[in-house]
Amino acid sequence: MKPFQLLFLLFPLTSLAQLPVAQLQRPLTALAGPPLSLQEAIAEALQHNYGILISRFDEKIAGNNVTRGNAGQLPSLTGNLTRTFNNNNINQRFGGGDPRIVNGATSNAFNTNVTLGWTIFDGFGMFIAYDRLKSLRQQQQQVTRATVEETVENVANAYYDVVRQAGKITSLEEALRIGQARIDLTQAQVDVGVSAKVEVLTARVDYNADRSQLLQQQQTLQAAKVTLNNLLGRAPRTDFVPSDTLAVARDLREEITLAGIRANNPRLAQARLGLDVAAYDRRLITASRYPQVGLISGYGLTRNINNAAFAGTTLTSSTNQVQGLNYGLTASVPIFNGFNLRRQEQNARVAEEQTRLRLDQTSLQLDADAATAFTQYQNYLQLLDLEEANIQLARQNVDIALERYRLGLLTPLALREAQRNELDAETRLLDIRYAAKQAELALRRLSGELVRGQ
Repeated sequence: MKPFQLLFLLFPLTSLAQLPVAQLQRPLTALAGPPLSLQEAIAEALQHNYGILISRFDEKIAGNNVTRGNAGQLPSLTGNLTRTFNNNNINQRFGGGDPRIVNGATSNAFNTNVTLGWTIFDGFGMFIAYDRLKSLRQQQQQVTRATVEETVENVANAYYDVVRQAGKITSLEEALRIGQARIDLTQAQVDVGVSAKVEVLTARVDYNADRSQLLQQQQTLQAAKVTLNNLLGRAPRTDFVPSDTLAVARDLREEITLAGIRANNPRLAQARLGLDVAAYDRRLITASRYPQVGLISGYGLTRNINNAAFAGTTLTSSTNQVQGLNYGLTASVPIFNGFNLRRQEQNARVAEEQTRLRLDQTSLQLDADAATAFTQYQNYLQLLDLEEANIQLARQNVDIALERYRLGLLTPLALREAQRNELDAETRLLDIRYAAKQAELALRRLSGELVRGQ
């Protein structure tokens, strides 16, 4: 009987699922945590991500500022109260007469009033200011929306990175199973005298190299989980197992993305509202050229008590009290302020034109980002088709190589090469699938549909 036939009888052919996995050591295997879907991760980020929370508070502040009182349309009512006490030494002399001296003379005064002021015309500046506040609120709403979409994209990328790194661990564990099978087969060959011990040692060296790579990959997986936990606003070492797979949509169209940018992109909407705010700023400066007319009114009470008043030569006390209503009209007209008003108008026009340029720049940059992302998306889809076909070939090659090695028809070096080719193909497939998903998410974010899409 030939040596390889004897080996076949001692170690019959088995499938990969039947290989001696019990002997496989798995150091630093991550503890199994609760399952986490992408939707659950996004929902958690919307509630706890610090960037989103801060932006929502900014939006709340901008909303609180939209009041007619803040725009100057409502009257102002002020109450004042003053109470003073005096203790003085008095020395009075009239002509050549004797001085009148009082030491420790006391007096007190009480003054209270309520004043009302109301601007009734300021060149329509108060109405312009109110519209400006509403535009600022809308602008902050778009900032919050952009923050939410960008955070959702980051969360999705981090989540799928965890899926990718976990997939690489699965590939490495499969490589270790094959490596263990190689060790067992080689040891069987040594036992029957058809192979040298050096072949077993080489197989163990390759096996340990794969174990080392697995340890490094487990560290990479933990780092990816920490990144996702940070985006979700929870403890860095919170463990979980991703329950969603890394699947790429193949139906995105460039023209639909560009139309979505024009209609829904929050950064573009923010830039458009910035142009409105700049126009309101210019109109506010123009409104200051007009007269300002206001109404004033008030009611006051003033009382003075002097305990050392002279009535002729007699020292006595006196009380003086005034109370009543006052009202009137105020008007002011700017005539000349050193040409500062004209300078402010010129700067406002420049700022408005500058904002228009920023709007054009934002629009062009978004178009460029969409073109780049769509080119990457198409390219990665083609690479994905290639690698998905290639991985099938690599797996079949490993199965055949392992069986040929069992039969003694293949060298250990060739088996190792087939094993490494499969592992490289698995890694490339995961990386390309992840890159394609990143391009898909970028296109969805640019078109303003990422939150709805996810």
